[in-house]
Amino acid sequence: MNRSTSIGFFLIALIIVVFSLIQSRQYNERAFLQAQMDSLAAAQGSVSTLSSDSVDMRSRAMEIIQGELLQQHVSIYQDSLLDAANLAPEEHIVLQNDKVELTFTTRGAKPYSAMLKEYKTYEQTDLQVFNPGSCKYDITLYAGKVINTADFTFQVAEHTDSTLVMRLPFAEGGYIEQKYVLKSGQYAVENLLSFVGMQGVIPRNVTSFDVDYSVVVPRMEKGYRNEAQYSKVNYCHNGEKPEKFGNGKSGSKRVDSRFSWIAFQQQFFSAIMRAPQEFASGQMSVDFFPETDESHNLMACDAQMRCDFKAADKVEVPFEFYFGPNHYQTLRTYGQSYEKIITVGGWLVAWFTRYVIIPLFNFFHRFIDNFGLIILLMTIVIKIVVLPFTNKSYLSSAKMAAIKPEIEKLNAKYPKQEDALKKQQAQMDLYKKAGISPMGGCLPTLLTFPILWAMFRFFPASIELRQQPFLWCQDLSAYDSIIDYGMRIPILGDHLSLFALLMAATMWFYSKMTVSQQTASNDPTAQSMQFMTVWMMPIMMFFICNNLSAALSYYYLLSNLFMMLQNWILRKFFVKPEAILAKIHAAESKPQKKSKWQQRLEEAQRMQQEMQKQQKNQRR
Repeated sequence: MNRSTSIGFFLIALIIVVFSLIQSRQYNERAFLQAQMDSLAAAQGSVSTLSSDSVDMRSRAMEIIQGELLQQHVSIYQDSLLDAANLAPEEHIVLQNDKVELTFTTRGAKPYSAMLKEYKTYEQTDLQVFNPGSCKYDITLYAGKVINTADFTFQVAEHTDSTLVMRLPFAEGGYIEQKYVLKSGQYAVENLLSFVGMQGVIPRNVTSFDVDYSVVVPRMEKGYRNEAQYSKVNYCHNGEKPEKFGNGKSGSKRVDSRFSWIAFQQQFFSAIMRAPQEFASGQMSVDFFPETDESHNLMACDAQMRCDFKAADKVEVPFEFYFGPNHYQTLRTYGQSYEKIITVGGWLVAWFTRYVIIPLFNFFHRFIDNFGLIILLMTIVIKIVVLPFTNKSYLSSAKMAAIKPEIEKLNAKYPKQEDALKKQQAQMDLYKKAGISPMGGCLPTLLTFPILWAMFRFFPASIELRQQPFLWCQDLSAYDSIIDYGMRIPILGDHLSLFALLMAATMWFYSKMTVSQQTASNDPTAQSMQFMTVWMMPIMMFFICNNLSAALSYYYLLSNLFMMLQNWILRKFFVKPEAILAKIHAAESKPQKKSKWQQRLEEAQRMQQEMQKQQKNQRR
């Protein structure tokens, strides 16, 4: 081994020894520092028990403890005040009004919990919009080095019944301030983020800062699937309809354009953050916990937004937080399109819901507290309003039942498939003599479908129905359960809903009543349609509604009963089969003017006959 090699090995060994000594020293310092921090936390706990008359004594004690700690501390930040703020323990401070109790933490100067006073969870515990301690509202910017407000404990500069001001001072001058204002009767808290006198700390070429806003939303309702299905993330470009993703499925979304607010929406409650000066861009995500989650969590929502920054002696960036219910009128009062997070369907269904269903619902609610009765009255009013439009169609269906014997004669006269056009033409003649519109039966379906879809959207999202009992149901916003299996059955679930079962039964009876008015046909397509109408649709609707809002199944049940009653009254008192048959026989001796539809049928029949002749000639 030559001299150079020996020197090299010696230097390597020396470096290893020195590095080990440094590491050991740093480890001991960290252990000592942790012990001091534990002592400081314990001291704070004892100091915090002082009376309001001892606030000055408490502050002095904290300064002494922090001073002793800093003497032993290895600086992480070049700024001594930041170093102190990094080590200082957090405090919890409460702002509250008649609606909400908001707890803030000085660590990061952000919300810690949001409890709504007028609501409870399904288990009747305090309703927290997000899990206490799970809220992140962190500001990241460059101030000599990249700093994150979550790493520092702010100092309380002002605290009143409605206002909280917290500051993070810098040794070179200036401070970051978070001001929160909670007004009486409001679910929204105003937030003003300020950078004061920080020209010497924040370089002039800094043009943006980042906001990390996230929460973990707990489960609050009876059924996990129903709650998750109506929970999502919304974000809104200024004045436009909110865009959304989630609805029970984990996902993420990147937004490269400016937007004004973001909402983490549970089925009935939301945590919304708005930037009046708009966010420049954002990255959002939602992750749903499984139903078996031991912590009883629903979803974890996260958003990283970039905001514009323009250096000045005092920079103020306003924000607004909303922690409250998804109540249409309440959200609408803020004038920021918050109410549009409530899903009410496409433009036609949404128009009907906003201007018919919701006002009608609110009108009855002014006088009636029983929501089951309100739904009954709403059903009656809606059915009466559409009665002039559906009456003609129901009469047409009743007349079809009256001429059933004549239709059966035509089926016997034209039994062959090749005579289908002749039979159809003869049926058209028969309908005309009886005064029946062949397309009349389609009108009720076309008219009622938007209404049914509007109700499908409205009831599960209506917070007014939440935890409202009716008959055997304890919560009209969730499924009613008369039998709990204790195990999950595929598709069906772990329970049996009586409202869903009654709805499916009445749907089957009404379909059976309608099909009985029709003439039996050997056409496989017609038979398949009858099977779908009578059996498959009720069964499918039962499986769908078994896990949905009991109010929705209850409305469909009432709607089916009303249609059955309407059909029976028309057939019993307004349609006389003998008179219709007499009208048909009287019209047989009179020449009938052919309609354009009949002319087209005859032309199609003639062309079919010619094609059949050509096919026979080719075979020969």
